[in-house]
Amino acid sequence: MRFLRFEREGRPGLALHTDGGWRACAVDETWFSDDIGALAALGESERERVYGELRTGNPIDPGTVTVLPPCPHPGKIICLGLNYRDHAHEFDFKPPDYPTLFARFASSLVGHGQPLVRPRVSDTFDYEGELAVILGRGGRHIAEAEALGHVFGYTVFNDGSIRDYQLRTPQWTVGKNFDGTGAFGPWVVTADELPPGATGLMLETRLNGQVMQRASTSDMIFGVARTIAIVSEALTLAAGDVIVMGTPSGVGYARRPPVYMKAGDVCEVEIERIGLLRNVVADEA
Repeated sequence: MRFLRFEREGRPGLALHTDGGWRACAVDETWFSDDIGALAALGESERERVYGELRTGNPIDPGTVTVLPPCPHPGKIICLGLNYRDHAHEFDFKPPDYPTLFARFASSLVGHGQPLVRPRVSDTFDYEGELAVILGRGGRHIAEAEALGHVFGYTVFNDGSIRDYQLRTPQWTVGKNFDGTGAFGPWVVTADELPPGATGLMLETRLNGQVMQRASTSDMIFGVARTIAIVSEALTLAAGDVIVMGTPSGVGYARRPPVYMKAGDVCEVEIERIGLLRNVVADEA
């Protein structure tokens, strides 16, 4: 199944892709939230009620509505850095023996079709195409063998990075959290529609139509199950939490000369069998 969070004429809603196209309910017409993270947290019987109502909802065309980030306020957005060996090498880092983890905040998120915002204080706005995981069950000390059973679905992420701020200190938080820099969507594909751990899927990032990154999700150093197990050693994960799985090589910072995004650029991140996330870059007002 595929779920889309949207807004039309000021009314947020949730849509389900069916054999007859997208069907949707506005939140003021239903008992459930438009937040796909909240949907992921429901019990099985409640989810089935939501699915049933959406299947009989009104038809919508995603191209005629405002597409919103799938989860507006995740309890946690946990990101992996240097999770592809070639990407670690292009930053002159040794591939990690333990995942490089940092946090994103919801204030940085934008949806498919919304502008990625280049801040006025920097001209080093870089792209990073990534796989994102939406948890459907939480827990602590989750065994790797059981971890994929905690995944609700997958989507696409562009971890837009302000490189000069990111690299000012050993901690990357500020350069990864400027407002409007984390594109997220367009929809969530449930885990049962994809290979276990979303492995073997081609990820491609294009800037103004030129391919900048291309790799298989099988090339990740830490896969989805291993990452969930490691993170849950420290944190109690919750349904609706988001894990962003890192980017392959080809980022703008590592190119000679560097290639950074500027106003008017179109950045697309596409993951096979999941979807295409497209955003136009705009300068901060």
